[in-house]
Parts: sequence; structure tokens; C-alpha cells
Amino acid sequence: MIELGIVSVVLMATRFAAFGRKLAAATLILLALAAFSPLGNLLLYPLESRFPPWDPSRGAPDGIIVLGGSIDTDLSAAHRTPVVAHAADRLFAPAELARRYPNTRIVFTGGTANLVSTDSREADYSAPILENLGIAKQRLILERDSRNTYENAIFTKQLVAPKAGERWLLVTSAFHMPRSMGIFRKAGFDVEPYPVDWRMGGRDDLFSFTNVGTDGLGRTEVAVREWIGLVAYRLMGRTGELLPGPAKD
Repeated sequence: MIELGIVSVVLMATRFAAFGRKLAAATLILLALAAFSPLGNLLLYPLESRFPPWDPSRGAPDGIIVLGGSIDTDLSAAHRTPVVAHAADRLFAPAELARRYPNTRIVFTGGTANLVSTDSREADYSAPILENLGIAKQRLILERDSRNTYENAIFTKQLVAPKAGERWLLVTSAFHMPRSMGIFRKAGFDVEPYPVDWRMGGRDDLFSFTNVGTDGLGRTEVAVREWIGLVAYRLMGRTGELLPGPAKD
């Protein structure tokens, strides 16, 4: 939207000034919708509601996979301490599950998403947080080379070599779960969804307006980014369907 605004200003100084003014008006309206209207919620809801909460009635899982995305590796390296930027639930949930199921293996998968490779890996900074939350160091398996969700699935499968009949939980943000499940399925790694880190309350929030623009913009940005990811991964053949859902019995 910022880029559209810049383009509109540039056009106003050319013979396309009339179109530039229309584009500027459209951009302002779109910005207002993204900031204050339910647009972000409407885009998020199909993602966050796609998978229900995990059902513990089937008993203890054999393993728990935690996707990275909580730690800012650059800030962590600069301050020499873990810096949790967002999605802290991805770290809290496995700690609670580890206490509930003391014999379950815990895998954290996450390297660095930086285009320029660095020595800062998210797994290295997440491990001490998980240990401080009560997970014994010997229970933790760290996958520190993946740069995206696709590599999370591929590298984790190679690392743990899941056996037939084993049950593995996948912990990630609710809005990210459809794409993650699709990727793991395509990789041949059967996992059960354990969604966390919700950004909206549910159906009641579908048509809720907000007077805090940054909140609306934040939800819209997260949702648009995830929908773009779903389309891109489907086109690349990394998922088997556009919006993966619960497995059919």
C-alpha cells in the first residue's frame, strides 16, 4: 500500500495526474479498511478455524515438533540473549506438553530466515528458553539448518526418522497451521495439528472494527502473507491443496 501511495504521487507529476489522484484515493481507502475494518479478521478466520484444538483423548504422543518463528535471531545475537519477538505460545505450549507427557520427544526446528546466512540460529536461542521452562536438555532435539516451513518438514523428517504408527504433534500458530500441515503431508510426515498463538477470538470477531490502526494492519499483514504463502506453495507443489484441512477418516 505504501508503494501504491508512492506511485500515485509520482503519477501526479506526469500527464497521468488524474489516474494518480484516483490511485491515491483508492490507496487511502484500502489503508483505512486494513487498519480499522474487520478485513484482517475476515482473512484470518478461515486460517485459524481450519483445524480444531488437539484432542488428548487418544493418549500420549510419541513426539512433539515445534516450528520456529518466535525468536528474532539478529536481536538475540546483538544482545547475546534470546529475544522473543512474537508467537511466544509456540514456546509455552511444548513446555506444558512436556510436563504432561514426560516420555515424549521434543523437537525444535528453526535455523535462520535471513537471505544472507549467519551463525545465528533460532534453535540455539530457543533451547535455553525451553530448558528454563522445565524441559530437560537431554529431551530436546534441535534442527538448526532450516530456513522456511518446507525445510522444517524435510529436515525434521530426516532427523527423527518417524516410524509407522508413531504419533507426532505439530505446534505452530493457528493461522500458519493449514500451510504447515499441507507441507508435512506432502513430505510424507504424518503429524497431528496442535494450533496455538491465535490472533482473534473466533466467529464473534468476524465483523469487529477497531480504533487502533496498528492492530488491524498487523492482522491484515499476517493474513495476507499467509494466503500468499499458501498460493505460492501450492503452485510450487509443496502442498497438495490450496487450503489443507483436517484429515478425512
